[in-house]
Parts: sequence; C-alpha cells; structure tokens
Amino acid sequence: MNSTGKSSSVLRDELALWIGSGVVLLMWTVGRPWVESPSNPAVLWGLFAGVFFTMLWLSFRVVHHAECLAERVGEPFGTIILTLSVITIEVVMISALMLQGKEAPTLARDTMFSVLMIVLNGMLGLTLLLGGLKHHQQVFNLEGARGFLGVLGCLAILCLVLPSFTTSSPGSSASPLLAGFLICASVVLYGVFLFLQSTTHREFYQQPGEGVGHVAHGGHATRSSGYHAVFLVLMLLPIVLLSKKIAALLEGGLQSLGAPAALAGFVVALLVLAPEGLAACKAAWSNTLQRTVNILLGSALATIGLTVPAILGIGFATGKYIELGLPPTEIVLLTATLFVGMLVFSGNRTNVLAGVVHLVLFGAYLVLIFD
Repeated sequence: MNSTGKSSSVLRDELALWIGSGVVLLMWTVGRPWVESPSNPAVLWGLFAGVFFTMLWLSFRVVHHAECLAERVGEPFGTIILTLSVITIEVVMISALMLQGKEAPTLARDTMFSVLMIVLNGMLGLTLLLGGLKHHQQVFNLEGARGFLGVLGCLAILCLVLPSFTTSSPGSSASPLLAGFLICASVVLYGVFLFLQSTTHREFYQQPGEGVGHVAHGGHATRSSGYHAVFLVLMLLPIVLLSKKIAALLEGGLQSLGAPAALAGFVVALLVLAPEGLAACKAAWSNTLQRTVNILLGSALATIGLTVPAILGIGFATGKYIELGLPPTEIVLLTATLFVGMLVFSGNRTNVLAGVVHLVLFGAYLVLIFD
C-alpha cells in the first residue's frame, strides 16, 4: 500500500481519535460556558450524552489497540501495557488536581477506594457472571491470582487501613516516618511483582493449557507494536481530558435531580476504567479468564502501587495534608472485598456464584453512595 493509502487508512481506522480531539477542543474553548452555566437542563443532558458516547467510542478503540499489542508481544505484556496506560493517566489526573485545585485531603484516598470497588466488585463480578453463564466453569492460573491478591491485600491494608489506627499524626494521615515507609513498600512490592510477572514467573499469568505468550483475541489485523502503543495512549488522553468536563456536567445534572454528588465521581471513574472493563468482559466471554484476572487484579494493584507513592511524594514536596486511612464503614467493605476475593480465587475454577457474590458487594458500595 502506498503512503496515501496508508494515511487514508489511518484517518479512517482512528476516526474516534479525531472526533474525540475535536470534542475536547470544543469543550475546552467555546463550550466552556455551556458547561459552567448551562441555559437549561435539556442542554446540560444533551452535552452529557454527546461527551459520554464520545468517551465510550474512544474506550472501544483503546481495547482494540491493547488486544492488538497483546497479539504482537504476547501476554502478560499486552495486559500490562493496557493497565499501566490507564492507571498512569489516572495518577496524573489526581496529582494535577492536588497541585492546582482547592485543598482536598481525602481526594486520592476516595479515588483509590472507588477504583477498587468498581474493579474488584463491579467489573470482576460482571465478568465472572458473564463467563459463568456462557461456559459454566472457567479455569485460571492459581499461582498468578495468589500473587496478585497477596501483594494487593498487603498494600491495601498498609496504605488504606493502617493510617486510620495510628496516633502519631492527626486524623487518618500518615506520619512522615510511616509515609516514607509506605512509599518504599509500594515501589518495592509493585516493582518486584512486575519484574516477576514479566520474567521468571511469566507462566503464572498465562491461561492454563496455552504456551507462554500465546494470545487468542480473535485474530485482529495488526500493525506494528509501536503504532498500537502510540495510538493506545493517544486514545486515552481525550478520555481523561473529557472526564473533568463530564464530571461538571454530571454534577449539575444530579443537582437538578437531587441525587448525591458522590455519584458524579463514581460515573467518571467508571468511564475512565471502561477500556479495562470492556477488555476483561471480552476475555471472560471468550473463555480466557486468566486475561480477565490479569487486567482487573492488575488494575487494582497498580492503583495503589502507583498512586500512593505519587500523592505522598506530592505531600512531602508541597506540605499538603493528605488523609490515607479510610473511615470505618469503608474499611469493612474493603476487608470484605479482599476476603471474598481470596476465597473465590482459592481454587483454579470459578462459576456464576462467584460473580454474584462480588456484584452483591458492589451493590453495597452503591447503597453507601446514596446512604
């Protein structure tokens, strides 16, 4: 194919990016007054619908490029690239809000908790339910799931629970000594985990019965690895930039309906996590549950492993007061989630019941938003 044909093919295949970039430009320029002071609820909800479906379209393309990368470089690298791309941009968003926005000591903590509940209960429950309905029982690599849950449980308790019970600093914050330890623990544990996942223990994160690096995603027509990696990140950027606008639109719409403001943050987090959720559902439906485990448990682990060092480092550099410890109700829900997760992945098979249990816990999280 000549250069003109290749250019037209890229323009056609990546249409979501060009449309998404146009929507970003519109919403951050002439559309700013529409967001800040909409003339009526119909305009507000119309803008919300347009931005929502644009972000959803971009999410489908993110999943496509992640799957193409997985086919070219093999697992678990394809999943690692998807997870790190999404979570890194989330960390950048949180860091930017902490540095530029008003004082919000619980912002990072609340965001991490929301992501954990959405990923570990909502998305995991849905994927296990879908996979169980179609295949009745699904298998995964037990050693890989144990590795994820062991590191995740350790970091979640140390970073989100322990600060609520220490007395060396006010509220639920971490003292300088404890904060330094949490930064080191997060970096070391997550770094060691990634090293083992991608090198000596790579076979733990493969679907049982498949060779190392084998991927079965439907045989996409792939391009170069560099092409898919670049466009995966480029597709994520408009999603993140639009998430702040859709949050403002959603807050205004919810206020007009009398709904809780916390629901806006939940919907925005769900949209940002949509690429991983879509990829996980497709993997479960195609009976490659190990990729579902890699995506969702990897996303939850990266949320803590990358966010905690970033926000505590910002706290040290700027002197900002940061609360990490969760309140009692959320500690109970987090503990229940980790406990159920360890029980569900104590064997090497799952079924519909496991999905229903996680969805019930997700329902409890949603109830707490309204209650």
